[in-house]
Amino acid sequence: MHVLEEASRCLLCADALCSKACKGGDPARALRAIRFDNQAIARKWVSGCTEEDLEAAEKACIHYDFPIRIREIVKALPEAPSRPLPSLEIDFCGIRCENPFFLASSAVCTNYEMVARALEAGWGGVFYKTICMQEIKEVSPRFDAVYGSGKKGDFYGFRNMEQLSENPVDMDFDILRRLKQNYPSKIIIASIMGQKEEEWIELAKMAQEAGCDAVELTFSCPQMREAGMGSDVGQDPELVTFFTAYVKRSVSIPVIPKMTPNIAHISGPAMGAYFAGADAISAINTIKSITMGDGSEVSGYQTGSGYSGRAVKPIALRHILSMVLNPMMKNIEYSGVGGIETWRDALEFIQLGCRNVQVCTAVMQYGYRIIEDLILGLQNYMADNGVEHLSDLVGERLPLFRLPADLDRSTIVYPKFDTSKCIGCGRCTISCADGGHQALVFNEETRRPQFIGPKCVGCHLCRLVCPVGAISSAKRVKKP
Repeated sequence: MHVLEEASRCLLCADALCSKACKGGDPARALRAIRFDNQAIARKWVSGCTEEDLEAAEKACIHYDFPIRIREIVKALPEAPSRPLPSLEIDFCGIRCENPFFLASSAVCTNYEMVARALEAGWGGVFYKTICMQEIKEVSPRFDAVYGSGKKGDFYGFRNMEQLSENPVDMDFDILRRLKQNYPSKIIIASIMGQKEEEWIELAKMAQEAGCDAVELTFSCPQMREAGMGSDVGQDPELVTFFTAYVKRSVSIPVIPKMTPNIAHISGPAMGAYFAGADAISAINTIKSITMGDGSEVSGYQTGSGYSGRAVKPIALRHILSMVLNPMMKNIEYSGVGGIETWRDALEFIQLGCRNVQVCTAVMQYGYRIIEDLILGLQNYMADNGVEHLSDLVGERLPLFRLPADLDRSTIVYPKFDTSKCIGCGRCTISCADGGHQALVFNEETRRPQFIGPKCVGCHLCRLVCPVGAISSAKRVKKP
C-alpha cells in the first residue's frame, strides 16, 4: 500500500468520527499530517492506539467510497523522532515574527472573529483583506475550481471573482486596531488599494493610526471593475513608483507593494516600487484566467478573473526569482505568495529569498488548522538538517540558478530502473514511445520495460510518469 496515496483519500473531516471512536489516539490528525507532508512524524498521534482502537476508527470512517485503511497506514509509519525543535522566529521589515506563516489578503481574513481564530491557531500574522474607499458589491457565485481526475473537494486550481473588503472603511480599521490590541505579539498588516493619490495616503495613514505593523499596497487585483485600480496599476511601473512614493512619504511603518503576475517582466514595476523606497515586495497576486465549469457563470454570463492554488506555485517562484536576482534591487525583502499548501512549498519560497510567506487557497480548502503542519514540517526539516535559525535558509538555493545558455550540455543522466518496485503497467514505455525518444520497449512476457541505451537522451519523462516510483536517476556521465 502507498501510504500517501491512501491517506490522501481522507476527507479531512471536521470533528472526525474516526478519532472520536479511537480511545488511544487521534488517527484523523495522523492522516492530516501525512497529507501535508509530515509522514515522518505522523505516528506521534497514534502511538498509543491498540489494534482495537484502530479497527473502531476504521469502522467509523464515513468515506463515500470505502473506509480509509487506517490500520495498514499506521503499521507502515516510521517511529516519530523525539527531540527539541528550533524556533521559527524571523525578522521581516525589521519586525520580529514568531513564524513566517501569514494569511494572505483574501476571503480567509475578512472580519475580527476569523482572524482571531487564525492567530490563536498559530499563524504568525495577517495581511488583512484589502481595504478601499469604493463601494464593493460582489457577484454570486464567485468561485470555481479545476479538479484532478474528477475528484471533487480536492482542487489543484482555484478561480475567484472576489474583489476587496465589503466592510465600511472605519469598520475594517477598527477591526485591525482591536486585533493588534488583543494579539500584540502577532503581526497585523493592512492591505489597501486607492484610486488616486489622496486615497492611497489617507488609507495608509489610517492603517498607521490603527496600530498596524505595516501596510501592503495592492497593485495587482485582476478583477477590479473600477478604472485605475488593481492590476491595471501594477502593470505600469510609473504609477507603481508614484503611489509607493506617496505612501512612503506619508507613514513611518513599512510599506509593502504587492506585484501582479499579469505582466511579461515583473521586475519593471518591482523596480519602480524599489526606487520609491519600498521596504519589501509581496508577489504574486492571482493570475488572470478563464474557467468554463458549471459554477463559473453569473446570471448566464462569464468573465475572466484570478487563478490561484497549487497549480500557480511554479509561476510565483519564477517571478520571485526574477526580482531577487535583479542586480539593481538590493537590500529589499520579499513576501512569497502563490500555491503554498505544505511546509515544503513554503520552504521553496524561503530558499529563493523570501522571509515571509502568505497562504490563501489552501486555507479556503482545508482551514486554518494547516498551520500546525506548516510549523511542524519546517521545524523538523531544520532539525534534520542542523539549521538553528530560519534566516539561514533565506536565499540558500539562489547560487544554484543559471541562465539556460549556461547549463551543462555535455553530460547525461540516464534513468535507473528498480524491477522490484515495477508493477508492469507499461506507462513509461507508452510515454517514451509517443512523447519521448523511443528508448523503452515493453516486454510482454516479463511485463517490464526494456531499456535501449543508445536512444535515450536522459529527458526523464519515464521517471515522471511512473506511478510507483520505480524509476530514479543514475549518476551523471559524459555523453557518448
